[in-house]
Amino acid sequence: MDRERTFQSTQWPHSYNLCVVMKKKGNILIVDDTVFTVELLKNIFRSDGYNTLEAYDGEEALKKMEKYKPDLIVLDMMMPKLGGLEVCKRVKTDENTKHTPVIMLTGKNEVSDKVKGLEIGADDYMTKPFHRKELLARVRSLLTQKAGKERLVQEEKLAALQRMMDEVSHEIINPVVSIGGFARRVYESLPEGSQNKKYMKTILQNVAALEKMVRELVQLKSASLSYVEAVDVNEIIVEALAMLNQGIEKNSIDVKMDLMTLPPLIDADRENLKRAICNIIENGIEAMKNETRTLRISTQVNEGYFEIQISDTGKGVSPDEIKSIFDPFYTSKIYGPGLGLAFSLKTIQSHKGMISVDSQEGVGTVFNIRLPMRRMSS
Repeated sequence: MDRERTFQSTQWPHSYNLCVVMKKKGNILIVDDTVFTVELLKNIFRSDGYNTLEAYDGEEALKKMEKYKPDLIVLDMMMPKLGGLEVCKRVKTDENTKHTPVIMLTGKNEVSDKVKGLEIGADDYMTKPFHRKELLARVRSLLTQKAGKERLVQEEKLAALQRMMDEVSHEIINPVVSIGGFARRVYESLPEGSQNKKYMKTILQNVAALEKMVRELVQLKSASLSYVEAVDVNEIIVEALAMLNQGIEKNSIDVKMDLMTLPPLIDADRENLKRAICNIIENGIEAMKNETRTLRISTQVNEGYFEIQISDTGKGVSPDEIKSIFDPFYTSKIYGPGLGLAFSLKTIQSHKGMISVDSQEGVGTVFNIRLPMRRMSS
């Protein structure tokens, strides 16, 4: 069972007890046709804080791989229907799963089996019987490498975006501003009810969308240009909510806050952090189209970090989409195309912090922000 921790507010009028479900370390798919081995591996991984999925043949493994997108696979070599080598080959040749680490298991101790597994892309190899500590060490190592690769990919995307922003700043901003200005003048000069005025309204709507994109590009460019000062994050959260008050009231959002009393100050760029929090809250508001519309925000200090948790009761994000929502211009059924979450990610990273997201379709989404505490002078 996931660990829970509870905090209670005594400061805010809409206080409540918020239980935060701590995220597991990762999801591991166990594939073996022997029930005893599956149960043994399941107990080892779950006792160390991992989620597990189980499959008892190769075909079932591929179906669960496609549906759940696990973080790592522990794969038996000898299985019915599809053998481990074939499963590994398909995983490593699929563009969507090729970066998923695979540990091959076998009861044999022959060099040829190891070579075959490694040649088709297996990341590691263990023979039965295996040692618990060694298996967990290898799993941790592979997941750490995977996380490092994902961070590198993200950094490369942001670097490419930075280059694109420089081009946009020079080539698009001025023409868009000019088009918008002249189009508004023409629109205002046309008589009400005329067909041309309807056409101009459509033009202005599209210009507004372009202007919004340009503003977001400029904001994203400034996400790493931080003016750092000592700030009260609780105050920033309240200011962010005030900026979005119109949308909150229009959509009948029930805001519940559990902000810690007398929070420690942290070093941050006040405006950038406020915009980052605004973007996350705004996405939550857009996601809540159902009857239950509750936005929860809490703060606390944990393990040397100041934590901000923002959760909504929206539609949630699918496992396929959740890894892409921070990508610039990514479009999902929940969030429209834009740069808001990309700005939030870049801002948190520029503050040497971390941001994670956990979501369940039909239930909602939880964003967790961790910012380093101020260093006390000696």
